[in-house]
Amino acid sequence: MLKNISPLLTPSLLFGLSKMGHGDWVAVVDANFPAHRLTQAAGAELIELPGHSTSLVLEAILSVFPLDTFEVPCAQTMQVVGDEKVVPLPVSEFRSIFKQHGESEPNTLERFAFYSLASSARVIVQTGDLRKYANIVLRKGVISID
Repeated sequence: MLKNISPLLTPSLLFGLSKMGHGDWVAVVDANFPAHRLTQAAGAELIELPGHSTSLVLEAILSVFPLDTFEVPCAQTMQVVGDEKVVPLPVSEFRSIFKQHGESEPNTLERFAFYSLASSARVIVQTGDLRKYANIVLRKGVISID
């Protein structure tokens, strides 16, 4: 165990996040998401965190993960099929988490556009979340000392 690090940030998750470079995407997805298929097709790293909600995992990741400030939006969620104006509970939670971290609200993408973006992720973190639309992708930023 490490001090001040969420226990949800497993060694494999921390290693996967640390290997990512500026502009790389990480997808944090629910239990119903086709993560195995996408990781096999794209060669992404799959990290499974069953038993945890996407919101809890997102909160842990944002505690150590710099978001991109050069290209916006740096985060995307999946739109509700057939009604893009509906905000599902998980997405509402994501917005609150972003606000707590002082970040801009995530954008939304149509379902298949979201799948396409998630398929380009370097790391896919599959949670045990059974709620619909509990999916988000994040673009990694930089840490600077200037």
